[in-house]
Amino acid sequence: MSLVTAQVSLYPLRQPALGPVIRDAVRTLRAQGLGTRLGEMSTLVWGEEAAVFAALQQAFHQAAGQGEVVMVVTLSNACPRPGTSESVQGDGGG
Repeated sequence: MSLVTAQVSLYPLRQPALGPVIRDAVRTLRAQGLGTRLGEMSTLVWGEEAAVFAALQQAFHQAAGQGEVVMVVTLSNACPRPGTSESVQGDGGG
């Protein structure tokens, strides 16, 4: 199994407050054991490929259950893990 990093942006639409939906999604990603780094416009998550995909699906379904949303995800198996110069593959490349 391979490690991947994903940049995730979640946009709740036509909802009275955006923060609760986004915070719930981040909690869902963290509950699946993924590494997370919050940013101003997106969240980085990383972990085993299967766990990342499953957590993204769960976070999307949970957010969609609260109303209309758009989720934008960029995936990589080559980006460095946040806070390191080591690639997610662990080969020391960047």
